[in-house]
Amino acid sequence: MIYFDQAASSHPKPSEVGEAMIQALNDIGSNPGRGSHRLARKAADIVTDTRERASRLFGCSDPQKAMFFSNATEALNQAIKGLSWSQGDHVIATVFEHNSIRRPLEYVKRTYGVSVTYIDWDGDTAAFERNIREAVNSNTRLIAMTHASNLTGDVLPVEQAVTIASEHDIPVLLDASQTAGHLPINMRDMGVDMLVFPGHKGLFGPQGTGMLLVEGTVELEPILHGGTGSFSEEPENPQKWPEKFESGTLNTPGIAGLNAALAVYEAEENKNVPRETMLCQSLLDSLRDIDGVTCYGPDECQLPIVAFNILNIPSQEIAMILDSHYDIAVRAGLHCAPLAHQFLETTNQGIVRVSLSKYNTKEEVKYFLQSIQEIVSAYKMM
Repeated sequence: MIYFDQAASSHPKPSEVGEAMIQALNDIGSNPGRGSHRLARKAADIVTDTRERASRLFGCSDPQKAMFFSNATEALNQAIKGLSWSQGDHVIATVFEHNSIRRPLEYVKRTYGVSVTYIDWDGDTAAFERNIREAVNSNTRLIAMTHASNLTGDVLPVEQAVTIASEHDIPVLLDASQTAGHLPINMRDMGVDMLVFPGHKGLFGPQGTGMLLVEGTVELEPILHGGTGSFSEEPENPQKWPEKFESGTLNTPGIAGLNAALAVYEAEENKNVPRETMLCQSLLDSLRDIDGVTCYGPDECQLPIVAFNILNIPSQEIAMILDSHYDIAVRAGLHCAPLAHQFLETTNQGIVRVSLSKYNTKEEVKYFLQSIQEIVSAYKMM
């Protein structure tokens, strides 16, 4: 099968990832932080090394504030729900937010009486900056935004949002689910207070891994409580980071795989404009030349994502045809981003999303384009 669903979960993974996971599972198998014996120490070393590597790669000053979660969704929930909320507080987000941000925001809105402003993004940086400035008020407590749309691949102007946030002493939460592994990210340089990313997308790590990195003095309360392997005599979670936020047994094999994936990424010499983004540009340019195809998102690929529709055909139908007749895997539907579809006026049809990785080839793209041309021709004959 040709796998063009890399934005959902990357496949295949580097061999180092699986090897590290198997070693952690078969040769170590112990619980980090739950004992002083040799195997427990080896498990703890894996966890510590991964914290340090992630902090080094993404510009987090304190590795103790690099915390593990089961996925980016869980990490975003901790970042949002862990803040201290009061009635009348205000949050700024964007229409391109994944439900992993939108739903926690709607939860605090419903639970605490917080208001949320969702800012449009149509490629106009000046308008985006102006709209954020107009939205900020004395009760704005957070700017929570995606670094890039999982639907169209639009990279949003984070720098402008951070500048405004710093002027008003508002913390910024950045969802790097689509950009980690594709674009250079440094929290300190960018002025980002909280960064979230999954292991299983652009970083080529395993599923079931995600991280929340916190820079500076942001205060959070844990949303999960339980055993932490330390301070066991206390009735409350320990106040020490990261134990405060990591109740329960960590996914050591997954973290080992994530560490291996981060090491592969760290060793890459060029982290700017990967070849898969350039390959995606070729795909996008050719799709635009097919009569009956409508493309969405930026004219120039910023990430290896292309979003499109064919005539007025439901996107799920196109995906099913690509799967069953051409052996091509793509994603279709609403992509957990309903506000983005409302903005693009594609809620009823959905969108077909193609996403590539460094393992995809020119030959695969050529075959995909031939398939689309055949599908369009067939529908036009009906």
